Amino acid sequence: MGSLIDRFGRRFPYLRLSVIEACNYHCSYCLPKGYQAVPGRPKNLDIDEIARLLGAFATLGMQKVRLTGGEPSLRRDLTDIIRVAVNTTGVEKVAVTTNGCLLQKRIRDWCDAGLTALNVSVDSLDRDCFKKITGHDQLNSILAGVETALESNLLSVKLNAVLLRDLNDAQLPVWLDYLRDRRISLRFIELMQTGDNLDYFHQHHLRAEILEQQLEQSGWRLLPRAADAGPAREYGHADYRGRIGIIAPYSRDFCAGCNRLRVTSAGDLRLCLFGQIGIPLRNLLQCDDQQAELLATIAKQLGLKQAGHGLHMGDTGLTPHLASIGG
Repeated sequence: MGSLIDRFGRRFPYLRLSVIEACNYHCSYCLPKGYQAVPGRPKNLDIDEIARLLGAFATLGMQKVRLTGGEPSLRRDLTDIIRVAVNTTGVEKVAVTTNGCLLQKRIRDWCDAGLTALNVSVDSLDRDCFKKITGHDQLNSILAGVETALESNLLSVKLNAVLLRDLNDAQLPVWLDYLRDRRISLRFIELMQTGDNLDYFHQHHLRAEILEQQLEQSGWRLLPRAADAGPAREYGHADYRGRIGIIAPYSRDFCAGCNRLRVTSAGDLRLCLFGQIGIPLRNLLQCDDQQAELLATIAKQLGLKQAGHGLHMGDTGLTPHLASIGG
């Protein structure tokens, strides 16, 4: 069918599906007080609902799905969800974004289930700094899990680091040493304002362009963007096996290359990370006979997608924190 195209001509082959809102970390930029369950919150989509959801999006042209959270590994059936995604007709790439808390224990099972790509949040290679940012002293075990992932048959392994002024913004030399001999991509993500982090944002926000200038001065060069890639501007250097990506949501024309849609763990379609509305799909995921209506609903809502977000004006939409929808 292939109709995941909006009125601005943007194609959306990429779906980010949150499978759980809960997270066990206390990252200062996201959940500094830890995850607080809301009474009466809808339960997570079950595996049959997920299968129907992915089938619908794939029918419409989705080729890549990323399973996020919260922290997706807190779902005991994550390996089964990966397998469902891999076996969905039309899906070519299945990725997981994780904080790495269970990476050492689970990565081989995920790879056996067919996982093709992995993103791990590692905000610092300094153990004390990592603990200060995340609230957990697990850096060594996470990096050991990353090494296991690099030894697997995964198409890509990426690390995500939120760029934080006065916390981890002076650690580029350490990261460069790490990337020299590792087939890995490091993504620096510019801190984004959300519904509940305004003071923190003002204290620690650093424009990503500053880091890009440092990279270019050190001989790193901007690489062509893959059709199904995320929003990162990726840089390479002849002397390094690794690459560096920059995700700069406040940069000019950031939304022009948008290629992803999002669904929350409760089954709400979000057309934008910082959009104002969520379109409930769960009522259309209860049986196979609803597939035609589900397809029509997704296609219709995509026609309402806006040209860009309102972050420049301080409009964070429905997103209280990034754990609520998986970034």
